[in-house]
Parts: sequence; C-alpha cells; structure tokens
Amino acid sequence: MPQYEAAHQLGKTFHACLAAGDWDGIRSLLTDDATWTLPGDNTISGTAEGADAVVERAKKIASYGLHFELLHILVSRENMALSLHNTARRGDVRLDEYLSTVCRLRDGRIASIETYLSDVPGMNAFFV
Repeated sequence: MPQYEAAHQLGKTFHACLAAGDWDGIRSLLTDDATWTLPGDNTISGTAEGADAVVERAKKIASYGLHFELLHILVSRENMALSLHNTARRGDVRLDEYLSTVCRLRDGRIASIETYLSDVPGMNAFFV
C-alpha cells in the first residue's frame, strides 16, 4: 500500500475511534512518546505529552459531548491531517468550530498532533 494510502487509512481510523470513544483504539495508533498540542487558555489547551496523556485529552474533549464531523482527510508525502467541524451544546454555551488536526507520523503511527482552530475564543468559553 502506498504511504499516502496508509496515512489516509490512519486518519480514517483515528476519527472513527474518536467518534466512537474507542480509547484503546486511539492508543494503538500512537507512538509511546506522542504529543497533542491545542491552542487557547482552557481545560484542554497546551501540550499533552505521552500516549496515555493524549488518550486522556481525547477522553476529556469527548466528555463535553462533541460531534466530530469529518470533512476531509488530507495527506502529505509523510503526514496526515483531519479537517473537522466540531459542534456541541452545554446549557446556553454552544461550540461551533472548524479545525485542522495535523498528525506527524513515524513508523506508521501518530507521533505528534497539533490542532489549528477557527474560533479560539469560542473554544475557551466552551471548555471551562
């Protein structure tokens, strides 16, 4: 299988595991030293270091009831990104953001994740 096809499949599997709350599935896709960096100043911002911390970050995000709509899986020569539209409602607070989650790959697994957001102030207001 060409590298870009493997990267595309990895992105598809990552999204499916996230949407289903399959935390063991997500863990199996990560290198042990994986990191996930998110912008903003809220409960999910900053860098999670290590695969277990990345899984905990995914659990925390999902615990807010997000709907993770996959728009596109984008591949480069060596890496992959997910284009998503995330929505959720918590009382009167509403989350409606577009984002790109860029995954750097190593040996067929995700070594680092960096998320780019369309609405950092909205994210800060939602994830309190």
